[in-house]
Amino acid sequence: MPVDAAYAACARLARAHYENFPVASYLLPRRMRPHVAAVYAYARLADDIADEGAAPAALRHARLDEWLERLEAAADGRTPPQATQLDPETAAAAPAVFTALGSSMRECDLPAQLFRDLVSAFRQDTTVARYESWPELLDYCRRSANPVGRLVLRIAGHDDEAAAKASDAVCTALQLTNFWQDIAVDWSRGRLYLPAQEYRRTGAVTDSLDRREITPAWRDALSAAALRTRELFATGRGVCDAVSGRLRWQLRLTWLGGSRILDRLERGGFDVFGSRPTLTLADAPALLWRAAGWRT
Repeated sequence: MPVDAAYAACARLARAHYENFPVASYLLPRRMRPHVAAVYAYARLADDIADEGAAPAALRHARLDEWLERLEAAADGRTPPQATQLDPETAAAAPAVFTALGSSMRECDLPAQLFRDLVSAFRQDTTVARYESWPELLDYCRRSANPVGRLVLRIAGHDDEAAAKASDAVCTALQLTNFWQDIAVDWSRGRLYLPAQEYRRTGAVTDSLDRREITPAWRDALSAAALRTRELFATGRGVCDAVSGRLRWQLRLTWLGGSRILDRLERGGFDVFGSRPTLTLADAPALLWRAAGWRT
């Protein structure tokens, strides 16, 4: 497949999925967009493989193994092995994804380990449905979210560890915000990302979630989790000023958008069974105003 056609296919995949924040948006410098779309396509399809709830865990693991084999081939510039485990739809998309990704890895010097980390987190989702402690959950975020921020910085030409660490904090904060936003959805799938040590501290019980009820004890636990999330946003805020040009606007809006969703969760008493807060076009004017008034 020609590389340009492969990048175009990745861009179409990115536009076809809802995310809290635009992927490969027009705020990004033009040269970055194809590479970001390739990274997104790789991660989106790998996450979909892990989330195939009807497929046995062993089959999902085999498919993720095959996904990694294709990653290694793309990193080395080799022809990937024939798909034997992937479902037909994913197998049909894979040539475009890995043609584009291999090109981006070489052009932008993207470390393969960051892509391996993403798959290790997705694989964990097939076997781990609850988290006991914050360190366990933050380790998951280190692999499920933080690689994306580091890859975006590398694509932008930044190889600075201070900026990368700030990016880690923001990416973890965005991942945690998404967890609190999706408690109802995750619980319906048998998952709960809020650490048990946090909700046990307030006396919250999971029977309330079975009744689709956010009790005062759950609100207290989620308020503490939201505070921890805000601290991470604050810790990583500097990454928005470590870059320049259009990417600076993209990162500012991403930071502000995550904080805005957290605001709505708190104002709504974390009643995610009643409504799931999201960002819409109606939020754009306020976010742009705040981005324009951003203080370093």
